[in-house]
Amino acid sequence: MSVSVFDLFKIGIGPSSSHTVGPMIAARQFACYLESTVGLAAVHSVTVELFGSLSATGVGHGTDKAVLLGLAGHEPDRIDPDQIEPAIAAIRASQSLNLLGERSIAFIEKEHLLFRRKSLPMHPNGLCFHASDALGQEIVQREYYSVGGGFVIDAAGERVLNHSSALPGTAGHGQGLPHPFQTGAELLARCQATGLSPALLMAANEEHWRSATEVRRQLLAIWKTMAGAVQRGCASTGTLPGPMRVRRRAAELHQQLSRSPEAALRDPLSMLDWVNLYAMAVNEENAAGGRVVTAPTNGAAGVIPAVLHYYVNFLQGPIPANDDGIATFLLTAGAIGLIYKENASLSGAEVGCQGEVGVACSMAAGALAAVMGGTPEQIENAAEIGMEHNLGMTCDPVGGLVQIPCIERNAMGAIKAINAARMALRGDGQHVVSLDKVIKTMMQTGADMKSKYKETSRGGLAVNVVEC
Repeated sequence: MSVSVFDLFKIGIGPSSSHTVGPMIAARQFACYLESTVGLAAVHSVTVELFGSLSATGVGHGTDKAVLLGLAGHEPDRIDPDQIEPAIAAIRASQSLNLLGERSIAFIEKEHLLFRRKSLPMHPNGLCFHASDALGQEIVQREYYSVGGGFVIDAAGERVLNHSSALPGTAGHGQGLPHPFQTGAELLARCQATGLSPALLMAANEEHWRSATEVRRQLLAIWKTMAGAVQRGCASTGTLPGPMRVRRRAAELHQQLSRSPEAALRDPLSMLDWVNLYAMAVNEENAAGGRVVTAPTNGAAGVIPAVLHYYVNFLQGPIPANDDGIATFLLTAGAIGLIYKENASLSGAEVGCQGEVGVACSMAAGALAAVMGGTPEQIENAAEIGMEHNLGMTCDPVGGLVQIPCIERNAMGAIKAINAARMALRGDGQHVVSLDKVIKTMMQTGADMKSKYKETSRGGLAVNVVEC
């Protein structure tokens, strides 16, 4: 296993992990590669080609801006979201950018940022960077793929690391993971052999790379960022970026619910209104390009925070909703997400939204079952239920924007996760369809799905919603 919980939960910016976060990492990596090989002084121009889904929905997903920011040296988890638009405006006004903030080169978008409808061989989200010298001769060419959830690989299939990567060799101590697993069956076998929960297994593995104190600190930083996204979403009004001018609804819904707490006494399901609010608040913030946590993608960034807020604000289960409980929730979700990453895909461009909201629902369901006192078998069952009822879900963003149906889809994913956990906890953990089987089915379904239903905005709601 080479996937950390902090690979699955990455602090970044909206609106997309695969179309914004990944391309920014790839662009910065290319600039760093230039610096370490030919030197920035030798570079007089850079041309970037976006392929497949990055071309089809790149502008709506902010890929064009992400590439400019990455070349200039910015990183998704460190850049101030409020400084993005001024930085982009300065680049476009001057028609130039500073590679890594050091070397000024001309950059005219219509000439140096090219959109290609075809896809590169390895993945629908491909980027190709070309650097030329003063004579216009190409001196460096590199190919990258943004494979979902902010993960980036190069043409050789090697992982491209952001500065905060948790992969072995970057922050590791020890010769190997104490409890490696790649499948649901292996996770359950490890739990049975050790008597440890999925969260404790994951924590022990994380301590291969970081101290226990640092693991706890970063988990709580993830929770703080998730909570901050909910708070900002509940306070923000107006419309979201883009031609559809979608109205932000979370602030109004928050006011309605806050004015009538007594409604919960008449309608026991009113807590679901709050779950909807949490998810929508995060995804409105994501759609606006704000600070969110990739969980495991930006398009699905609202599901896990919504269910985690439900646990913190409404449940009185066997595991108190304190820092320990929050860590258990996130570690369990990470263990489930790792299995999807190792065996399937987190990319809407590759397998549709079942690989984004579907995976987030599965992760949240298992995590909620854990903090509600579930056994490892019940946790695995909850995760399986969460995905089983998202199989075949398409990725069809209207207008190429992560707004319709993405915002409401996150709310529905959170509600499904809660119900999946409750169903699993009513059973004994024994069930016919295993998590591994449903993950295999999800990947097969994605492979069979037509490309127009996989984040190209050429099918589904993306073509059937008439703009007025």
